[in-house]
Amino acid sequence: MTQPDTQEKTTLRQYFRILGFSVIGSASMTFFTCNHCRVDAGSYLWVTSFSVLIWFFLWTGNDFITHYFNRKISWVVYPVRRLVVGIVTTVVYTVSVVFIIDLLWKKFAPFSLGNGQWIIAFALVVTFLISLFLHGREFLIRWQKSAVEAERYEKESVRAQFESLRNQVNPHFVFNSLNALTHLVYEDQDKAARFIKQLSEVYRYVLETKDSEVVPVEEELKFIDSYLYLQRIRFGDKLKVEINLNDMKSAVAPLALQMLIENAIKHNVISEEDPLVVKLYVAGSFLVVENAIHKKNSLQEPSSGLGLENIKRRYEFLGNEKVQVSDDGGKFIVKLPVLSIPK
Repeated sequence: MTQPDTQEKTTLRQYFRILGFSVIGSASMTFFTCNHCRVDAGSYLWVTSFSVLIWFFLWTGNDFITHYFNRKISWVVYPVRRLVVGIVTTVVYTVSVVFIIDLLWKKFAPFSLGNGQWIIAFALVVTFLISLFLHGREFLIRWQKSAVEAERYEKESVRAQFESLRNQVNPHFVFNSLNALTHLVYEDQDKAARFIKQLSEVYRYVLETKDSEVVPVEEELKFIDSYLYLQRIRFGDKLKVEINLNDMKSAVAPLALQMLIENAIKHNVISEEDPLVVKLYVAGSFLVVENAIHKKNSLQEPSSGLGLENIKRRYEFLGNEKVQVSDDGGKFIVKLPVLSIPK
């Protein structure tokens, strides 16, 4: 069965349904509103037929008008225009239908129903109430659908942006690791070999977490230990990282801590006279990464510009709290909001 055939059958079933309701409603209304019709079968049939014609054409016609203008004028974009057009067309169509059927009645019916103005007025009141309900219902349905669509598009946009940010982590980490390895190869080839071995272990973690929005702090700290092993090959005791997180059971964005430690290494002097000390601790609802500032005169390592900004934007997607950054000239402090571990 083709789609047009299916639509045609659906339309026919709808018309028969409307006709059935019109017959039942009209017969009931005639029984309660026309006293002499109760004892005169002919009059009962005439009045009921008159009512059936009115309600059938009003129902189907206004239904067609409603759907037609729903396609032409958006309830969401032009709600007032859509309401005004709907009311005007409903009134014009209703008056026209009742007027034409009333003329047919006066020409062919064996008795008069009296002044046709009350029939038109009554039909207008009933049609207006029904149309107001249908228009209001259609408006709410369209508005709700639009809100759902907008929310869905927003979520998809947020998800796409988050995926883009998360995918930046891997190139960022590789870039800086290879840059560190470049320096180490010329200094000590044995250390460079050990560095490569540990780098493979570290990168395994990067690959395992590449599809994760958050990871437990405990897992991130294990990764940090491996990462610091690599850095200590290069810097020795000149790099110190003090971790005091008290076995906290929470989550963190993957590689966020590593990127902050790497940021401190990149921007500060690390020497026997000025060792770099990085502290990791909890303060309220934040996981804090702090280091003293001993800025290099010039950056020895190229910067990709992704680190801190990447972390800020990722945390915007992960929760309501924002990453806090402070730099008073003596200390550089980054506060990461504590995240809960997904169940």
